[in-house]
Amino acid sequence: MARRSTQQVALKPQDLYILLALLTNAEQQLTYAKLAKRTGMAASAVHASLKRAVLAGLAAIRDGNASVLKPQLREFVLGGAKYAFPAVLGRISRGVPTAYAAEPLKSVIAPSSDPVPVWSHKTGKTRGVSLAPLYPTVPEAASRDASLYAVLALFDAYRSGQARERAAAQKLLEKYFSAGA
Repeated sequence: MARRSTQQVALKPQDLYILLALLTNAEQQLTYAKLAKRTGMAASAVHASLKRAVLAGLAAIRDGNASVLKPQLREFVLGGAKYAFPAVLGRISRGVPTAYAAEPLKSVIAPSSDPVPVWSHKTGKTRGVSLAPLYPTVPEAASRDASLYAVLALFDAYRSGQARERAAAQKLLEKYFSAGA
């Protein structure tokens, strides 16, 4: 069935994942293939995500290159993304530390006796409460890219943490929105 032009387009969690990957991108030009490799997503999924992000006014594509619209993305991440993509906690499992259990918050927030949040993953070495990542490939991508890992963990702290964790995460996230603006 053909898609109607009056259908409402909705952002998906992987769209925010792609936008955060672009936000932490060090390269000047990042092709769909490179972005797909960086995030572990299919190039077609990256293309679809960027198409939705452009429609939402969070990204722009100029001369075939995608870029984040930082003021708009900042407003979305700090104002509504935690409601659009709420934290989904699960059982105790092994995985990759996230939120306050990962850097850069790990050195700011004093650990408690509670189990730490983790993205469940077969190669994870930390035992904690599973927190669903924005996309299933997040743990693998985070293990390959420290800056992407940091911003994803900060977003997890912002959407799942207590007031002190959220405030610290917001302060650290702000740096990504102002860097090179």
